[in-house]
Amino acid sequence: MQPGSFETYSGALRWLYEHIDLERTHRISEPEKAFRLDRTRAILKELGDPQDHLRTVHVAGTKGKGSTVAMLAAALGGCGWTVGQYTSPHLIDVRERIRVDKRDISGEQLRFALAEVARAAASAKVERLHFFEILTAAALYHFALQAVDLAIMEVGLGGRLDATNVIVPEVCAITQISYDHVEILGRTLDLIAREKAGIFKPGVPAVSTPQDPEAETALRAVAAMVGAPLRFLEQEIEFSSRFESSARTGSQCRVCLETPRTIFDHVLVPLKGDHQALNCGLALAVIDVLRERGDALEEQAIADGLSETVLAGRFEQVCHTPRIIIDGAHNPLSIAALIRTLPANMRYDSLVVIFGCGRDKDIDGMLKAIAMGADKIIFTRTRLNPRACDPTDLAQRFAELSGKMTQVAGTLDEAIDLAQRAVNREDLICITGSFYLVGEARKRYIMPEVDAG
Repeated sequence: MQPGSFETYSGALRWLYEHIDLERTHRISEPEKAFRLDRTRAILKELGDPQDHLRTVHVAGTKGKGSTVAMLAAALGGCGWTVGQYTSPHLIDVRERIRVDKRDISGEQLRFALAEVARAAASAKVERLHFFEILTAAALYHFALQAVDLAIMEVGLGGRLDATNVIVPEVCAITQISYDHVEILGRTLDLIAREKAGIFKPGVPAVSTPQDPEAETALRAVAAMVGAPLRFLEQEIEFSSRFESSARTGSQCRVCLETPRTIFDHVLVPLKGDHQALNCGLALAVIDVLRERGDALEEQAIADGLSETVLAGRFEQVCHTPRIIIDGAHNPLSIAALIRTLPANMRYDSLVVIFGCGRDKDIDGMLKAIAMGADKIIFTRTRLNPRACDPTDLAQRFAELSGKMTQVAGTLDEAIDLAQRAVNREDLICITGSFYLVGEARKRYIMPEVDAG
């Protein structure tokens, strides 16, 4: 098959999946060689540099990127904007990664975009392309064809050398930074934050959630060196949040954000969990920058749009008998936030957690967080992730940290069967630890007819 001659969507997908997928690779010995922007730039040049014809927002960080992107897109959609979203990873279908106005790219649209990327790569003589580089180019090309008002680009890994870092955005946003991908990004918060800050551009405003002092210092240093105006929630940007609960409305969080241009007063956070307050605040801070740059965005329309936020795989109930929640928490901060969020939003007698994660994660940190709230843990692995930890190893590590009851299951289906036999109607099952695991669970309950990619 010649480059660019895909006659079917399945043929285009086969070509895509033939390429190196660093998301599924356990060890990357030389990140500087594996992650390079020249390949993506060469392809985009052949495509007419679609990124230069787009207004974009760039979102980096360790946790909360997907939530921030979803809330920002919904808020701008409420103002009548056509918004593109590029996110990763996908849960079930690769088309989830490229969305316009909350709709996944169609199979035919993705086939066409991939064909054009393949043609451009051949013309530019680009070799050893990566899966994520291909999709990034395809997303930018698709967003340009769709003439979106704004494309929100989520960093895949790090920032400085990420394929998305070919754009010059309207604003950069940094979510909470913690330890993740330390073998690639560095083993200190200073090094990790500097990699994330690699998306900063001269003269482009940047906003951030509150950070650990070490990460904040690094972000400020890079911003000063590059010449990017940087503001933090709770410092340069006045911000507060309030968690409330009542029998009528249940548990919910509201945020306030004020700048010389904007007053968002007690805006309801649409996603569950007090940790979502900062992500919501960051989305509102991005909107404030857009208003500062001249965009007429009405506060009520923003709040109305925000209320329509939908985010699959984050605190999502996929089964009612028994009750099963899935959540893509995949680092200690996210797991800790999930453990806080569950009892604040649901009543249950016992919590059974089905857990699996990748070998490159802060495993002990996640296990300690789980031990704070789970009554029983079933360790398993997903067939979709070659980097998945052996569940027996997880159980052994957990035994050193806690004396709580554990079981081991070779597959997610076996784990769910074990959990269902162990709970009654007043108990809750939660599946977490990995987007791959959550994606497999969501496929089982929500979209069983779709083949996971």
